[in-house]
Amino acid sequence: MGKSQELYNKAKELIPGGTQLLSKRPELFLPNNWPAYYDKSKGCEVTDIDGNTYTDMITMGIGTCILGYADSDVNAAVKDAVDRGSMTSLNAPEEVELAEELTNMHPWADMVRYTRTGGEAMSVSVRIARASSQKDVVLFCGYHGWHDWYISANLSEDQALDGHLLPGLEPRGIPRALKGSSLPFEYNDTETFIKLVEEHKASVGVVVLETIRSDPPTKEFLTAIRSYTQKYNIVLIVDEITSGFRLNYGGAHLLFGIEPDLAVLGKALSNGYPMGVIIGKKEVMQAAQDSFISSTYWTDRIGPVSALAALKKMRKKKVQKHLVRIGERVQKGWKEIADAKGLKIHISGIYPLGHFSFEYPNALATKTLYTQLMLKKGILASTIFYASYAHKDIHVDKYLAATEEVFTEIAERIKNGTIEKALNGPICHGGFKRLN
Repeated sequence: MGKSQELYNKAKELIPGGTQLLSKRPELFLPNNWPAYYDKSKGCEVTDIDGNTYTDMITMGIGTCILGYADSDVNAAVKDAVDRGSMTSLNAPEEVELAEELTNMHPWADMVRYTRTGGEAMSVSVRIARASSQKDVVLFCGYHGWHDWYISANLSEDQALDGHLLPGLEPRGIPRALKGSSLPFEYNDTETFIKLVEEHKASVGVVVLETIRSDPPTKEFLTAIRSYTQKYNIVLIVDEITSGFRLNYGGAHLLFGIEPDLAVLGKALSNGYPMGVIIGKKEVMQAAQDSFISSTYWTDRIGPVSALAALKKMRKKKVQKHLVRIGERVQKGWKEIADAKGLKIHISGIYPLGHFSFEYPNALATKTLYTQLMLKKGILASTIFYASYAHKDIHVDKYLAATEEVFTEIAERIKNGTIEKALNGPICHGGFKRLN
């Protein structure tokens, strides 16, 4: 099991759940055998604390390192900021420089607020939106983090049914008084959205939309979202924490012609350094002054400096085009190999954020075996691939060649019913449901 699993077993005695982020729990990948801890990383390679080096063909830091691990240009800017002082009693001037960059990038937006994580940025955006509309109820689709405003959607009239709307996101600890304050709808489900708005129009003050995740939005859906939010004085927030800066520079909403009232950016914005951003129209953003929204570490220098350096490199290198090309190669590779081996898989997601699933009753066991076999070949892999600028064709070639070998074995084991017998440990856990 090595040092990684030994340390993880120790962590579970000291840290509830073992990790700070659900998406990094080893049980989601390869229970008892996943290299849980890293020593160093560079480009798209990660070395674990046992000294094993792997090519990361999974999420690149849960979608944060769009340029690659330990990017030299971003790191140089951060190291300079650290040497000059990352926190003082005065404000960092880079806050203003970044605000100008972001508002120039988004012609519809006038003002900016900062946080250091995506989840809290979403919570701040909802607070601002409620303060502006002076109405409490939030309609949403997509995944938007761990805060009370969002998870309260999983509070049911019947307490025994708590959690049924968004399976995997338990609402225990969320005040039951928040029941009914956030209501979900499915992405591209125009009919349900309109029904919810009309039914709760007197109390709905906010609509939160994850711009894109799996399927592109229909014109009818986007038209309804914008027209009904304007009709009933509802603040429209687009969540670009995951999709932002992957399809194009600035966010997917710019591609689809969505003009929101607020947008939230994070993850890829600062290439692995904590940073979250809320941008928006002045008349809405000014409502932040009518509420108390303030935190010390939102003023550190490293966040804005890393974002400015990452944005500069994205522009210079045309990173988004690279992400789309690499992601397309991977998704086409999955399909071609699966078709050739007679494997039933379902592929979804924009090219830079690709997903596939095995279409079999024992899908989780099959997924676990795929991860196990790919790990033996020196590749961190699951049924997901987030493209980065560090991923070159040589890495994709290696990955697809390994996938072909693994799919061959999986196809044979599906035929003879020996998927579970090939596992070296328990079957991986499932994740949580997304409404998109």
